[in-house]
Order: sequence, then structure tokens, then C-alpha cells
Amino acid sequence: MLRPKNTKFRKHQKGRCGGLATNLNQLAFGQYGIVSMASGRLSAQVIETIRRSITRAFRRSGKVWIRVFPDISVSEKPAEVRMGKGKGSPSFWVCRIRSGQVLFEMDGVSFEQAKAATELAACKFPFAIRFVTRAQKYSAIAKL
Repeated sequence: MLRPKNTKFRKHQKGRCGGLATNLNQLAFGQYGIVSMASGRLSAQVIETIRRSITRAFRRSGKVWIRVFPDISVSEKPAEVRMGKGKGSPSFWVCRIRSGQVLFEMDGVSFEQAKAATELAACKFPFAIRFVTRAQKYSAIAKL
């Protein structure tokens, strides 16, 4: 499971997710990519599930790069606990996603395999995504 080895602070504030990604909107490693169409939070469990579905669709061939990392802890209080008494303990990790951000990159497989893997992964995302290729000279900000 993805999580940081250590952090400066144990508990984080909620923060907001929004706007367009200006620095993470280009393919850097692979020929194909998955780009978010909306802003939101992506948990470590969802990232791992998506990675597994993509690698299974490739039948263990090709390469997958994960361009996001869950570095923000989300705290929860136990069920049926009264109000007050401080903030709950950290329970899972998320990363904030902006619209137009490249989430995953793929290479070493055919276009059809990459497209099929993206369609399988799209069912697991909590927001809309788009499949892009390096040949498109893709800029997420220009397309959105």
C-alpha cells in the first residue's frame, strides 16, 4: 500500500481540491496516459486497485508509471463516539488531484491494449478520466 515513510505532521487539514493542473499535465515517461477530467481526492487503496487492473490487462507485459502519490493522511473518529475530545486518528492516505493532471502512464504495449486497460481502470476511478497518447501533442489545459 502506498504511504509516506515519515511526515512532518501526523494529521493534516482537509484542504480543497480544485483548479487546473499546470505542471503535471504532460506525458513524461510512457506513450499512453490517463488524465483526470475533474478534481478530487484519490485514496491509496484506489490507486493500488487501478494499478493491479492495468497490469492484469497487460498480462504482465509493458510498464506502468504511477504519477501520483498519497501523502495526505485522513483522520476518522470511531463509530458512536461523542463529539469533542480532539481529532480522530489517521486512518488512510489520499492525494489531491487537479483537473488535467496525468495520473498513470503506460508503455511497451499496443494502442489497443492500452485503450482496453484504460477502459477497465475507468470503472474504478471516482471521477471522469481521459485516455491520451504522446502522438496527440497533448496539453491538458488546452483541451479542457
